[in-house]
Amino acid sequence: MEQTEMFPREPPPPPRRKKQPQEWKVVSLRECPSPYSLQLCDTPEKAVEYWNVHIRQHPYFTPDSECMVVLFLNTRRRVRGHQLVSIGTMDTILVHPREVFRLAVIAGAAAIVCMHNHPSGEATPSENDIKVTRDLMRAGQLLKIELLDHVIVGVNQFVSLRTLGYLTV
Repeated sequence: MEQTEMFPREPPPPPRRKKQPQEWKVVSLRECPSPYSLQLCDTPEKAVEYWNVHIRQHPYFTPDSECMVVLFLNTRRRVRGHQLVSIGTMDTILVHPREVFRLAVIAGAAAIVCMHNHPSGEATPSENDIKVTRDLMRAGQLLKIELLDHVIVGVNQFVSLRTLGYLTV
């Protein structure tokens, strides 16, 4: 006599297919209305003014963690947009040139300004800030997208690494 199972077996799952290539489209998240005077970003002071108007109000910005933002500029140094690239901890942030320049390439930016905050309130650049800036400068040279400045924002103060001489060729 043949023995039958009381509960039928489930059929085996279908074999997993490899994910197929996809067509991509990049869209902006939101408009950031700005007066015409705020759109020009040719000095660190104007970049900080843009930061104060748009980045401090960003839904993901937190002043208790280091946040890296990239401003995308056209050939006339007018802001085309910005991206919050990375959110770190209270004293460090992970930044890679790939993430900094990815959207700059897609958006057709001629130049960028990198900015990040120091939650301690002190805007003095660290050794790591200087190293990252030099790496970004070299990556920008390869891509023909100029790194105009790296601005560190503290409490009621800021420091421009270009002004300090770290962005000279």
